Amino acid sequence: MSTASITASTTTTTVIPTSPRLGMMLTDLRLPTIKRLAGDLCAQCDTEGWPAHRLLEALLEHEINEREARRIDRHRNESALSPDKRLSSFDFTAVPSVSKAQVMALTEGTEWIDRGANVLLFGPPGVGKSHLVCALGHALIDTGRRVLFTRCSDLVQRLQAARRDLRLPQELAKLDRFDLLILDDLSYVRRDQAETSVLFELISERYERKSLAITANTPFSQWGEVFVEPAMTLAAVDRLVHHSTILEMNVQSYRRRAAQAGHAPPVRKVHSTT
Repeated sequence: MSTASITASTTTTTVIPTSPRLGMMLTDLRLPTIKRLAGDLCAQCDTEGWPAHRLLEALLEHEINEREARRIDRHRNESALSPDKRLSSFDFTAVPSVSKAQVMALTEGTEWIDRGANVLLFGPPGVGKSHLVCALGHALIDTGRRVLFTRCSDLVQRLQAARRDLRLPQELAKLDRFDLLILDDLSYVRRDQAETSVLFELISERYERKSLAITANTPFSQWGEVFVEPAMTLAAVDRLVHHSTILEMNVQSYRRRAAQAGHAPPVRKVHSTT
């Protein structure tokens, strides 16, 4: 019997409790899945005459699989991603110039995360930048990566407060836990020396080490409205673009299209270039 058939058996039978001593040992070893399934699988082993290694493999496989599922759930909960913004609900067909294959490649071939490469999404409000970047984040979590989504202005204020309290290195170290840091709406950061300097420090800190995904309503040519100093603007753009995928989403807002059509809006749309 395969492990798949073992799984089916354990889900359709009454759970047989383990002995008190075995249950205590499994609790001490923090093996809750094995504790829950050991009685049933041991009974099945006795009935069907499995070799000992097969029982052990079945128990450990269940424990590993459920532990991984719990880990992914924890990472999804900590990510602050919108739960309903997935690739499955993103309409690529509405904009033929969008390369769905390119977006899917970002979710399947995650070596770009290992290289600390970035994803930059540009376009006016309401075209689906946040939807697409959240969908990318969810897909990466499914592969075992850690992701954090935040409004750029909120994170900048948090880093600015940390700098005032002499805790900026510690805050940056906390963000290092995440393979991808998503900064939504960079264009709304205030053109303020203190704010833009901590944003630049974050970009520099993660350069070629950890990945960023940034959405912005304005192109690079207008980033002088975000960063105070021209030299800082050029340096920030240079670091972000050096290893990046750029998605241009210069289409009409889906909300405006919905208002004109007089019905519920279609899912967000995007135009992609590299």
